[in-house]
Amino acid sequence: MSEVIAPRPAPPDWQTVTTEELFAYRDAENRFRASEAARAMTGQPDPGAVIAWQQVALPGRDLPVRVYRPAHGSAGGLPLVVHVHGGGFVGTAAQCDWVASHTAVDLPAVVVSVEHRLLAPDSPLSDAVDDGWDVLQHLLRHAGRWGIDPSRTAVFGESCGALIAALTSIRAGGAGLSLRAQVLVNPAVDLTGTMLDHPSITEHAQTPTLAVEQLRVFQRLAVPSGADARALSPLYADDLGGLAPALVVVPTHDPIADHGRRYAERLRAAGTSARLAEYPGAGHGFLSMPGLAEQAVPARAEIVEFLRTALAA
Repeated sequence: MSEVIAPRPAPPDWQTVTTEELFAYRDAENRFRASEAARAMTGQPDPGAVIAWQQVALPGRDLPVRVYRPAHGSAGGLPLVVHVHGGGFVGTAAQCDWVASHTAVDLPAVVVSVEHRLLAPDSPLSDAVDDGWDVLQHLLRHAGRWGIDPSRTAVFGESCGALIAALTSIRAGGAGLSLRAQVLVNPAVDLTGTMLDHPSITEHAQTPTLAVEQLRVFQRLAVPSGADARALSPLYADDLGGLAPALVVVPTHDPIADHGRRYAERLRAAGTSARLAEYPGAGHGFLSMPGLAEQAVPARAEIVEFLRTALAA
């Protein structure tokens, strides 16, 4: 009997969405994003990659990660790329199979994509940030078990995942942990009261893949009452010096395009190498939608080349 594939769910009204509606939408949307039906949008994984879910034992919890390895690995430890998917309150590592698998094969490297806790009233952004950081530390502590070279490690995130990757890079700098690179794709890096004040927010307030109403939901869930928004906003970090070289990828038709532009400026001002790569006409989340956004292919190539140089032995 052929599998019955549910259609993609309609998004809720973001201005009035309840917690129950958000959870129902999340579950249905994530099933779609992980389905074969979504491949026309999210792209086919590289046939030369071995892809598997694994559990990582972290303090007080076990967390799923999606692991991508080249089928024909090289001798010795491979570089490590810790990837974090976008979405914030919705999303799954499986939606990034195209870019993560091709990255693993093309470098080659072990790519570990973190299935972090999604934002919810009882799960603020700080939980997801801890997931990214704790997975990175676990992998480096157990490098031999994972077949990686801990001295050649990079972080790579998209949207909210880029926020998590940026905060992980800052945390690594403070802990004396040396990363080779950080790749931040359409990053959201300002969760403070100025989050929606950037010119690109006004210029692209309503786009097919991100709208201001969604950003308001994201901000409300990410930073609950009493939390310190600046501590979760890399744009306002006290010290961005000495961090891993950054590639900041900005689609120009994105409400938060200016987040990425301003963050690249701040990194450079602090003495951290930062390359800004803008993709004209591309919208938010374009990298994980190669079936819809032609700019995804050259963006992936630029990311792979940046990482190849940074992770060279």
